Amino acid sequence: MAALDRKRRGELLAGVFTVLARHPDGLKARDVFPEVEKEVGMTEFEAANYPGSDVRRFEKTIRFVTINAVKAGWMVKEAGVWTPTDVGLQAHRETTDPEHLLLEAQKLYKAWAKAQPDEEPSEDSEAGEEELSGTSVTLERAEEASWDEVRDTLHAMDPYDFQDLVAGLFRGMGYFVEWIAPRGKDRGIDLVALADPIGTGGPRIKVQVKREQGKTSATTLRAFYSVLHEGDIGVFVTLGGFTSDAEAEARTETRRIRLIDATDFFRLWVRHYEEIPEEDRRRLPIKLVPFLAPVE
Repeated sequence: MAALDRKRRGELLAGVFTVLARHPDGLKARDVFPEVEKEVGMTEFEAANYPGSDVRRFEKTIRFVTINAVKAGWMVKEAGVWTPTDVGLQAHRETTDPEHLLLEAQKLYKAWAKAQPDEEPSEDSEAGEEELSGTSVTLERAEEASWDEVRDTLHAMDPYDFQDLVAGLFRGMGYFVEWIAPRGKDRGIDLVALADPIGTGGPRIKVQVKREQGKTSATTLRAFYSVLHEGDIGVFVTLGGFTSDAEAEARTETRRIRLIDATDFFRLWVRHYEEIPEEDRRRLPIKLVPFLAPVE
């Protein structure tokens, strides 16, 4: 059976943006596919696995048709989450013909590629079946699976184990962890650290740690401000992320404060992994595996 035509690829791309429009703060990639299927259906051809792969053509085609959308600035794929941009949502609203939406994404991709010093945009940016097995799609799947596993592991942790994990990260970054809150009632501060690695001075860093999956609001953030004294640095770590109001609040707050979500936390964990004490590393052991990255 022939590969999917342009019209169908456009329908799949439009389906992705219909789904993402309902999730403007982003949606895990693994949750995008079933929602797109509900929107545009799935043909018998798409339901079959791509030759030599354990992945259905449906998922792999969606991954490929969204590559142009990413380069066009219409969406962001990061840490296993697909997030639409305002530009992408506007393009989706204003372009009612799915095929035209696909062509616009391809046109913008070509403009992006032309601006790259070593990139030669193809005259025909529609992908053939052989392109669907490209390195970029394979790497994307691997990254998403890795992020999903990390998030699931962190969310399954006991809250106090996660608190100790955060303390281990601070030790790995060279801070002296002066105090860790004991089990019991939350008093707003879970860790106190000092910038001086031997604990003799420097600003006090007060840390609040939340393992909840829900987003932290501006109201919760303001309560945290109340425990910060002059000269203190506040760090708020949460796996659920922050509402847009909370992020805006942090940007305008005169006191020094840093917001860390699950993605920020794990990137710091990877960056400082070798410096984190062995006892702390065992709480979240990782192994970096070399992977051939696509040439950008």
